[in-house]
Amino acid sequence: MTVFMAFWLGLVQGLTEFFPVSSSGHLVLLQHFFGIREPQLAFDVMVHLGTAAAVVVFTWQEIRSILSALAEIPRLLLRGELAEAFRENQGLRLAALIIFGSIPAGAVGLLFEEQLSALFAKPVLVSLLLFVTGFILLASDKAAGRKKLDQMSFANSFFVGLAQAAAILPGISRSGSTIAAGLKAGLSRETAAKFSFLLSLPAILGAGLLQLGDISGGAVSSGAMIVGFLTAALSGYFAIRFLVRLLQAGRLRSFAYYCFAVGAVSLLAIIL
Repeated sequence: MTVFMAFWLGLVQGLTEFFPVSSSGHLVLLQHFFGIREPQLAFDVMVHLGTAAAVVVFTWQEIRSILSALAEIPRLLLRGELAEAFRENQGLRLAALIIFGSIPAGAVGLLFEEQLSALFAKPVLVSLLLFVTGFILLASDKAAGRKKLDQMSFANSFFVGLAQAAAILPGISRSGSTIAAGLKAGLSRETAAKFSFLLSLPAILGAGLLQLGDISGGAVSSGAMIVGFLTAALSGYFAIRFLVRLLQAGRLRSFAYYCFAVGAVSLLAIIL
């Protein structure tokens, strides 16, 4: 993989990780059309870590609240006040919501890792699943509630987590499906987006840990890895900010049309 390819793949990863158009699907299709036949697991992990860095920067206020709350757990345990703190401390409650919402994707990833990995070599399937993403976005285009992060229930979190589990399939947008699920669960547009971003962190870091052994090997140069990481991080941060603006304006439908177009063009290019 050249540095030029790494730049474009990192750019696509950063933009599509948060735009509801399936980052994994775009990476599979780009690697197919670039002629990259060998799995690039190490590079995929690096660009995903780049997007994780973008999430940390954008949601730093919430993450700082979570870290401060977690640091208080030993003291709360000694005083026997942990249960009460989970009801009153927003940082602890948010951490619990994220953990609870991460269970479905974690279970699916661990139980079906081999089967799911094989799907990343099937660009035709990815093209078809982009149509599914488009229909998900159309169905949730007008949905929205008023719940804020501090009003979310564990049922809301688990429902969004189920959507994230489905999005392990390449071609199903993680951000699109989780934001759509959040809107259907009654979350406000801003809350649905922010929880989607926060929920992505355990998924991204978990995938990175599972593939950690591959980072030191493979045919990808260190220069390409660094370029991919930095490009994904920077483009991911700006993609988050842009998506939040579009989401608040109720313009998910435009992403649905994009998914239909990319799915159709890719499918025709592969078949013909």
